[in-house]
Amino acid sequence: MKAWYVAHTHAKAERQALGHLERQRFVAYLPQYLKRRRHARRAEWVPAPLFPRYLFVNMDIERDRWRAVRSTVGVRHVISNGDRPVPVADQIVEEIRAREDETGMVAVTPEPPFSPGEMVRVTSGALADQVGLFDCVSDDERVFILLELLGRQVRVRVPMESVSAYL
Repeated sequence: MKAWYVAHTHAKAERQALGHLERQRFVAYLPQYLKRRRHARRAEWVPAPLFPRYLFVNMDIERDRWRAVRSTVGVRHVISNGDRPVPVADQIVEEIRAREDETGMVAVTPEPPFSPGEMVRVTSGALADQVGLFDCVSDDERVFILLELLGRQVRVRVPMESVSAYL
């Protein structure tokens, strides 16, 4: 019976492994999203693997030559328990595919954790214990908050995980 399995690839070799697996007639899936990349004062959106160094392979390990996946160019190994690959629930792959847009990119826009103007507290870092107002989410998993520093309101960017609701 066919199931999805996870192949661990070499660094930045996901697309290479995908191509080689498809040439061997395996059904493989590399979920991608649009990532913002900055270079030379320019920012652009480029496709990037949703799970760096991992891709999904659909196969029947009783019927298919699954050991060939391990020796495919770009693949390090198949995630296994002992010498048997561990299947991934079909629902996981289906849910990822359901989030793809018309271009095949997975939508990963995070839901803002707070509403603009909501009181928040910084929980870690150099600004720990400061209280301010939530402003917005930036594109790289950080948030902007407005803090009262030195008698004026300053907009600062901090990691999203270092901000919590102010109670």
